[in-house]
Amino acid sequence: MKFTRLAAATAMLMSVGFANAAILPDFTVTPGIYALGKAPFVADKITGNYVERVTFNSGGTFDVSIKWNAGQFVANDGTSPLNAGGPLGTGLGNDYGMYAFFQGNGTFASGNFTLASGSLQLYLDRALNTTFTAASAQSSTAFWGVTGGGADDLLLATGSALAGTGKVTCSVGNNCGSFGQVTTFSLTGVGSSFFTSPSPFYDLSLQSGQFNGFTPSGTLTLDGSLDVIFAKIPEPGSIALVGLALVGLGIASRRKAK
Repeated sequence: MKFTRLAAATAMLMSVGFANAAILPDFTVTPGIYALGKAPFVADKITGNYVERVTFNSGGTFDVSIKWNAGQFVANDGTSPLNAGGPLGTGLGNDYGMYAFFQGNGTFASGNFTLASGSLQLYLDRALNTTFTAASAQSSTAFWGVTGGGADDLLLATGSALAGTGKVTCSVGNNCGSFGQVTTFSLTGVGSSFFTSPSPFYDLSLQSGQFNGFTPSGTLTLDGSLDVIFAKIPEPGSIALVGLALVGLGIASRRKAK
């Protein structure tokens, strides 16, 4: 299974040519008690902002800790942002929040990054009051953490990194590169009552993001946008048909932003 997952993840990362024609898999969210009065809704992407602490070590390795805040659900193959308010709204940002932590490590050379391993935790912020902090800038394990308001937060899902690549193209300015990564995605009991369809839910989380400019040296705080979609692990014979290009989606988004 590990080999199949890695092959599938690599295929998704490499299928850049399919990016503009990708059909994003739908999923259903049931806000339930976390947003009273809000009906279940269908989306296919979650957009948000990330802040990362990354340390570039001698020998061409890096350690990274990312905090991601979900900003909006999107539907219709990533083209229709869903409103949070109103009786038909998602409630995200009004009634509850959603955030994730990712901790990983990998290698870098000549502006190219390859993820070696990592772990993912996705949380529901029930009261929209969670505050965060990162460790000392001198620490190679500058992990993000919760400093307040987290007592009522709920763990929705966990995952482990399968593959990831990225490239930085400039040291100053916005839109200076992109990255993509694939993790496993396993819902908790609470998560299964929130992400309700399909059932069983998707077992892959695909993340694509953009870099602002930086020089890979020392410990840095970086930020940018990061989108999340979900997928099933494809059968070996159908991997070539997946067409979910993470880096390609990141590049397409970056070009659109320009």
